[in-house]
Amino acid sequence: MEWMASEEKDGSVNSSVAQAIDSSASLEIDQPTESSMSSGKKVDKNSEVSFQAKSKQLLSSLWEKIIRFQRVVQEKTFRFCRGGDELEQSRVYHFWPGNNVFFFKGRLICGPDPKGLILAAIAISLSSWTFAVHVASDIRNPAIIVTSSILTTIVLVNLVYVSTIDPGIIPRNDLGTIDAGKRRRRSRVVVINGIEVKLKYCNICNIYRPPRTCHCATCNNCIQQFDHHCTWIGHCVGLRNYRLHVTFLLTGLLLFAFIFIFSCKSLHHKLPGDGNGVIGLLRNDPETVALTLFSFVAMCFLAGFSCYHVYLIAINQTSYEHFHQKYVSSGNPYDKGILNNIKEALLASQPPSRVNFRADVEPGWFGGLSDISIK
Repeated sequence: MEWMASEEKDGSVNSSVAQAIDSSASLEIDQPTESSMSSGKKVDKNSEVSFQAKSKQLLSSLWEKIIRFQRVVQEKTFRFCRGGDELEQSRVYHFWPGNNVFFFKGRLICGPDPKGLILAAIAISLSSWTFAVHVASDIRNPAIIVTSSILTTIVLVNLVYVSTIDPGIIPRNDLGTIDAGKRRRRSRVVVINGIEVKLKYCNICNIYRPPRTCHCATCNNCIQQFDHHCTWIGHCVGLRNYRLHVTFLLTGLLLFAFIFIFSCKSLHHKLPGDGNGVIGLLRNDPETVALTLFSFVAMCFLAGFSCYHVYLIAINQTSYEHFHQKYVSSGNPYDKGILNNIKEALLASQPPSRVNFRADVEPGWFGGLSDISIK
């Protein structure tokens, strides 16, 4: 029995020793050496470098395919553009790089954002309709309804016309036609009526801007005699539509003054006799009260702008020139006196558009197909 007990003890000792050896071996296996760790880092770095190289190759090949696809699309679009069932030859407005929107095959040119134009048209139409229903019907004078309808039609026609005409867009130039030495000179100086005027170089249109020309960032065009970009018409105001813009302001002022006067007259007749006053008017006829307030605000707004532009016409300056004080130190070379300035702004013949947007596109136009942006 003692021998068996000693054998059991020896067996337990041997088993514990074996377990200790196994655990030490597992620890040796689990703990890597410094050489194995450094080799693992090298492998990771090599795999990372190879992954970056492969990704760069993949991106470059993808970019080349995109460029090839774009060239194919440009070449096919250059040859023909689909219009209905027939194929129509490509025209300039299909490829014009500015932000303008064209309608009726390039006959109408609009700005990129029509929100202000739509809001202005709705405000004018809704004011005229409210006036005809709630004011003119109470006065019962057909001449008032006819007059308001005529004024509304004139204002809306002016609004559409001024927002769909070429404001004076300057044609762009091919980079190849301008020498590198000239391109380094960012401005030129010309003499107009004895006064030096600086002509700046436009990096987008690749031209030296003519006098009184500025690049509109919204429409992405150089506009001749640039006045401002009007939010309410969604278009630039320049040489070719400035007269229409002033006409729109004056006719709009006349319309809202007409609405305001007869709305006040209608409110005076509708005043309740119980002493409630304005509160009674708000209860009985809130539409006329709202129309009176809106027409008053619009009338003040248009009167301010109209007076400002009449002043600019008298001194022969644009809003851009007056705001930036262009002629404070040198004098205005375009000032010809009040009467001549008014004749030049309002009575002179309208110059033709310098860009024929409906012209057929020829190979090599605007620096080739690589410079044409497809919208």
